[in-house]
Amino acid sequence: MTDAHANYFHSESLADRAVIVTGAAQGVGKGIAGALLERGADVLMVDVNAERLAATVADFDAAGLTATSLVADLRDLASAGRIVEAAKASFGRIDALVNNAVATNEPKSMLDVVIDDYDLVFDTGPRATFFLMQAVQPTMSAAGGGVIVNLGSSSGTGGSPRFVAYAAAKEAIRGMSKAAALEWGRDNIRVNVVCPFADSEGVQYWREIAPRDFEHALRLVPLRRVGRTREDIGAVVAFLIGDDGAYLTGQTIHVDGGMGVYR
Repeated sequence: MTDAHANYFHSESLADRAVIVTGAAQGVGKGIAGALLERGADVLMVDVNAERLAATVADFDAAGLTATSLVADLRDLASAGRIVEAAKASFGRIDALVNNAVATNEPKSMLDVVIDDYDLVFDTGPRATFFLMQAVQPTMSAAGGGVIVNLGSSSGTGGSPRFVAYAAAKEAIRGMSKAAALEWGRDNIRVNVVCPFADSEGVQYWREIAPRDFEHALRLVPLRRVGRTREDIGAVVAFLIGDDGAYLTGQTIHVDGGMGVYR
């Protein structure tokens, strides 16, 4: 096999979809947004970092991909409603929500985690995810359905030392995702979780500060490489949002090169 890959999508694959992506200015969120945009989706990119978000939107624009952006701090409970209203104002509909954003002060020992560390990861992760799901549900239900993709982590499904608060937050997201899938299936709203291992800024930072831990983790990946944010992670999210994923809900999908095979 060469490095050349056949693409089984085209620029109109998701042309009838309007999607919100949080934490979209960098890393996995940027990769997901890029994958959706190149398939023709309308994307509202949400991030707390105004400068980085503007730069990312400019990068996409230079590549011929037009995105809409909104600066929002997910720790503000009012942001959920504001994000939903912004998407409706921009696109007239909301077909999918991707809850990707999270912030953490880890890695650090569990005994060193203080309340500010705990609140940061839970407020930007499960709390923001919960209230965005709650805010978008009426719009999706009224339209006859929708898709929610929440980002989990192998730190939660398999456990990870020095990422205890992060792991707990990600497992909270997974639990609410399964409950929502069961409750909202009658409304044709599908909810799935993607657990990625990707070359994001967070993983790059991990590799920099803890190279031995990173190399150990990489050795556990059967495919022996780190995933690409757009081509590997974004493509799976696009599949879940599109019609080909129409019978998948309540699932946790590890997009990690096989590392999560037993989780």
